[in-house]
Amino acid sequence: MHILLIEDDELLGDGLVKGLKQEGYSVDWFKEGKPAVKFIQPDLFDVILLDLTLPDIWGLTLLRELRSRGITTPILILTARDGVEDRIQGLDSGSDDYVTKPFDLDELFARIRALQRRFSGKRANPLLVYKNIVLNPNSHTVTSFDQPVTLSRREFALLQKLLENAGKVLSRDALNQFLYGWSDEIDSNTLEVYIHNLRKKLKANFIRTIYGVGYMVEKDSA
Repeated sequence: MHILLIEDDELLGDGLVKGLKQEGYSVDWFKEGKPAVKFIQPDLFDVILLDLTLPDIWGLTLLRELRSRGITTPILILTARDGVEDRIQGLDSGSDDYVTKPFDLDELFARIRALQRRFSGKRANPLLVYKNIVLNPNSHTVTSFDQPVTLSRREFALLQKLLENAGKVLSRDALNQFLYGWSDEIDSNTLEVYIHNLRKKLKANFIRTIYGVGYMVEKDSA
């Protein structure tokens, strides 16, 4: 899961990034709101964690701008404002959940998981079917020829991204950003290792290498 954190508090932000990564999430962290707004694109992130008291823009203004642009990514507000009216204003402005500081990390992780379940559950047909492969984002399972296939978290995320974009070439940079975020240092051949593992575990070679560019899954003609 790819998370965007918008939080100006250095100590809190650093702790959140470390905690989220320990939970297996990839994280991009912005300490100001305006650069983050320019960076956000539809379907780039699974969840956005948004502080309200940012140095360059009020968090609710940023939130309303994202919703006006059609960004439907689940947004969880992080703030020290704990009044009932503050929570109502946040929810009415388009947030999907609201957590007041200080908060317990385990509770935050649980709320993130709940948001992802709610967001995935809105799909009319969450199953991704490609030839003999069936990927279920909700149950986080993959089968090939009706047999379960065990994938790591990033292998699963990579396969899902490729299947969702069948027929499109995804660049190496875009896939690395999706898996790790901009801030992580990545070995030059890490992506190739994941691609190799998918081909081996799925006993198929449907993931094409577009040399010098990236990878793609051709559209299923069946």
